[in-house]
Amino acid sequence: MSDDEPKAKKQKTSKKDRKSIDTAADENPEAPTYEERCLAINILASPLATKKSTKKAHKLVRKASQAKCIRRGVKELVKGLRKGDKGLAILAGDVFPIDVMSHLPILLEENNVPYLFVPSKRDLGAAACTKRPTSCVLIKDKNGGKEIDGKDLFDALVEEAKAYDPNSKKS
Repeated sequence: MSDDEPKAKKQKTSKKDRKSIDTAADENPEAPTYEERCLAINILASPLATKKSTKKAHKLVRKASQAKCIRRGVKELVKGLRKGDKGLAILAGDVFPIDVMSHLPILLEENNVPYLFVPSKRDLGAAACTKRPTSCVLIKDKNGGKEIDGKDLFDALVEEAKAYDPNSKKS
């Protein structure tokens, strides 16, 4: 490359462009469907979110990630629980080996944190605005007094997760 040739500039993608890329991936006919993703889940993935709840969970994870009210990954989630963070945990159902996160449901139940499984760690990572697949996220209900944007989504998913929780008392 000679000096008189223009150098290629890195293109920055705006939030609007990233959103259109994400929706294009959802509309891709070759992308696996919800049912195909459910075939790859492990035996621990209970309670598994429905197709509609999975979309709600991904939307909530995206909003929480933009508001910085999220902890990504097993180490971060456990650290947050030790520090007393409360909220909603979203776990991926296709994590292999299963030993990586087999302790999380028990730990979450002991700390009275509701949780749901979604079928794909790749989709969960994309919703959390990372390039890497993410096995779990903890959505904090309050971040330094600041509440997340999708409070109605958060409340709906917490109610659904509590419906499956064996430790919750139904009234």
